[in-house]
Amino acid sequence: MHGSFNNRNHMIRTLLLSTLSVLCLNSIGQNVSYSPTSLNTWGDQGNGTYINPILNADYSDPDVIRVGNKYYMVASDFHFLGMQVLESEDMVNWKLLPQVYSRFDFPGWDTNEHYAGGSWAPSIRHHDGKFWVFFCTPDEGLFMSNAANPAGPWSPLVNVCHVEKWEDPCPFWDDDGQAYLGRSIHGAGPIIIHKMSPDGTKLLDEGRTVYTGPVAEGTKIHKINGYYYLSIPEGGVSEGWQTILRSKNIYGPYEKKVVLEQGSTNINGPHQGAMVDTPYGEWFFFHFQQYNPLGRVVHLQPMHWKNDWPVIGVDMDMNGIGEPVTVWTKPRTGKQSIITVPQTDDDFSSDKLSLQWQFNHNPENKAWSLTEQKGMLTFHALRASSFKQARNTLTQKTMGYKGTATTKMIYTELAEGQYCGLACIGKENYLIGIAKQNGKTFLYFEKDGIIKQKETISGEDIYLRLEADAKENNYQFLASQDGKSYKEIGTSFNMKFGNWKGVRIGLYCYNTQSADGKVAFDWFQYEHDGPSIQNKH
Repeated sequence: MHGSFNNRNHMIRTLLLSTLSVLCLNSIGQNVSYSPTSLNTWGDQGNGTYINPILNADYSDPDVIRVGNKYYMVASDFHFLGMQVLESEDMVNWKLLPQVYSRFDFPGWDTNEHYAGGSWAPSIRHHDGKFWVFFCTPDEGLFMSNAANPAGPWSPLVNVCHVEKWEDPCPFWDDDGQAYLGRSIHGAGPIIIHKMSPDGTKLLDEGRTVYTGPVAEGTKIHKINGYYYLSIPEGGVSEGWQTILRSKNIYGPYEKKVVLEQGSTNINGPHQGAMVDTPYGEWFFFHFQQYNPLGRVVHLQPMHWKNDWPVIGVDMDMNGIGEPVTVWTKPRTGKQSIITVPQTDDDFSSDKLSLQWQFNHNPENKAWSLTEQKGMLTFHALRASSFKQARNTLTQKTMGYKGTATTKMIYTELAEGQYCGLACIGKENYLIGIAKQNGKTFLYFEKDGIIKQKETISGEDIYLRLEADAKENNYQFLASQDGKSYKEIGTSFNMKFGNWKGVRIGLYCYNTQSADGKVAFDWFQYEHDGPSIQNKH
């Protein structure tokens, strides 16, 4: 059933009351610019409003559903394993749940040969009492997993169809029980719909093409008021727009309407997301914005219905197409929200890694441990020719416009040829770390495989730090031997979006000569300019 939409005057009043410090109101009275009452530059403002992006990190190609009074999100993870699931009570504040899978048992995933491969644009749905996740990889095909509980355990991945170059699948179960799967093809498009077995384990036909458009991909299927809706991003990652198709028949013919575009805003490519309703009848739309070098960050737009078409954002230039808003009133929940963002820190005191961590390609579980040295993460070096080929590189997304990541590393058991430390990962990779060469131990700074600076060092441990400024695209490594006085190591550097992913932070350990040596990380702390600062303790 279509949700009600707050009219212009009601929205003005709501925003005036919730922000307290309105500076200006545009001519149509629905988008507000103001001085926030908190220190947060994005996300929940603690006053009933939010500032986009709601998740200022690389949760690309987000898909979101509501089950009861909670919301669940998945996003593209590519070659970082495994797929993260997020949960929210208000669409704005999100926490991480356990991941859907931990490895791909296919050729090349143990040898780091699938950069930019892995999971592309997944879908999450709830049907028959289960949560379902579908996604494609460029080389291995269509995958499915399900779970009774979104926190898992998730069923082992089913390779529904082993095929190359499919992308962006979305399942749909119709009122009569017939199941379908929509998808596209690398390059993007056309949109193809298959009949599928109700248990999601096999496709029943070759599929029908229902739409061909300019870079049409990422379809999400809905059925509302007798219409089948295909929600489709078109036009490319940073240049595109959001299209909605509708028909009374799942195979069409479909009517077409562009419902969201950049317009006069600075939000490029506002598309590829999810239409979601609330228990109170409100509707919202999730999409990404490509923000280099952070990656594709998540925005939340108000949405309502007009003549059985969704209207997303605000039609500022009155051309019939919505534009993204920066500030808006949060979805109603009937209770006070706890302001939070996904985890970033880890003291390694548990026998499990904190949920934000993802390995680059498949981990080698025999070579890392949280129990070998209690309260520490221990890496045993595996042989690799370079950082890109190193196994067990542990990564997490950078978050926010500005942040500082620090770790304490104990390096008393280095072996000849070993390298270990803190990484800044993107199109080019920058490293700070400790290495042992020709019997000497040194602190080094590396740019994409080339050591730019090194100095001999003594001791047993070291504090390594990355200061990140995504707005200025300025990154700087620092090091300390006492945890108090830090000095810059190497030059500052710029980062670039690469392999379809934004900038990441990583902990690494490898050996160019043998599988000898180990290193331990005592803790990892990452502070950023988002809402977590106010809820740190």
